[in-house]
Amino acid sequence: MSQTKQKPFEIRFDRIVLAYKTVKANKGSHGVDDVSLEAYEEDLQDNLYKLWNRMSSGSYFPQAVRQVEIDKKGGGKRPLGIPSVSDRIAQAVVKRELEIILEPVFHEDSFGYRPHRSAADALGKARERCWKFKWVLDMDIKSFFEDISHDLLMKAVRKHTNCKWHLLYIERWLKAPVQQSDGSLREKVKGTPQGAVISPILANLFLHYCFDEWMRRKVSHIPFERYADDCVVHCQTEKQARWVRRQLEARFQQCGLTLHPVKTKIVDCRQGKESRDSEHQEFDFLGYTFRKRKAKTKTGDYFTSYLPAVSKKSIKAIQEKIKECEPLVKTSGNLRDIAKELNPKIRGWFNSYGRFYPTELKLQLQYINRRLMLWARRKFKRLRGNRWHAKGWLRTIATQNRALFEHWIQGVTP
Repeated sequence: MSQTKQKPFEIRFDRIVLAYKTVKANKGSHGVDDVSLEAYEEDLQDNLYKLWNRMSSGSYFPQAVRQVEIDKKGGGKRPLGIPSVSDRIAQAVVKRELEIILEPVFHEDSFGYRPHRSAADALGKARERCWKFKWVLDMDIKSFFEDISHDLLMKAVRKHTNCKWHLLYIERWLKAPVQQSDGSLREKVKGTPQGAVISPILANLFLHYCFDEWMRRKVSHIPFERYADDCVVHCQTEKQARWVRRQLEARFQQCGLTLHPVKTKIVDCRQGKESRDSEHQEFDFLGYTFRKRKAKTKTGDYFTSYLPAVSKKSIKAIQEKIKECEPLVKTSGNLRDIAKELNPKIRGWFNSYGRFYPTELKLQLQYINRRLMLWARRKFKRLRGNRWHAKGWLRTIATQNRALFEHWIQGVTP
């Protein structure tokens, strides 16, 4: 657009439109202004033009970030920061440009929030290395997103971009106050909110210098996998793992971060009997538990291997979702209503937790069949007195119409 030349910052309007499409695809809740995505779209062209105009002129200032608390899989609450729709669009513009600059720079063993990389890639690499290395340092960074140093982060950003409006708006987003649940505003002196569009790439950049590059410079022979702030390091001996832990505790302290003293642990991945006396013999990574499991060779022989399968925390979260299924709680509907509600979730669970050792996930998803039997016994008088009758009834339906439920298609039948 010709108006761009009259502004201090040259920002193309089509980049704003593209960022809006990204934000729309990701959905999300309203910010402090209570403007939902649907409300923003009622006057979309004008809203996007105003945002472009403000960003191009330097007069764009983000609103406060609305803080909500979500349940953590392992219990407790995690603070989530939700910027307004216009702020999410503005952040998506900068995120896209930073991604182009930073993607070639990032480490090959950094997997989180990067294009063409996934949690499955990180899990596959961790599984492979657990067979080659006998010990793992399972790291937990305490309050990582809340404790990121603004000064160190901006130093890292400046290393890769000298674009004035990138730097200006990233600083403003970092300093934007947080609106807490009681409506009060809290000033920000450190951290970047989980839930902000720009946060994952900024967090990756921070840990690139705090952790990835340090590992490459100091101990390049020791491999790791990192997915955002979830990291595992592979070592050959327990002594080496303890040394790496001490070094990393000091390194993280230099960067204003803390390794959790209890949740960070050294894990024995040896597959033989010698690991029996070790304090820690399993670890969780990206929703999976890595531990010794029975495996089968191509010829059908069984042996013990060190493998990932869906974790207890993930199973608990799955069961909670099943309990919340409204048609399964009420008895007014039918099995098709339940299937319509559950099938997208079941597909998601198979995609997330069925990639490795799917036998464990299938075993746990029998829980759905048990809940279906309970539902049937509440709904039909003839089934109330005998759970075996309910099981027979459900088994008959599963035999006649296996495509009704996604887990039945996958072989998890009653």
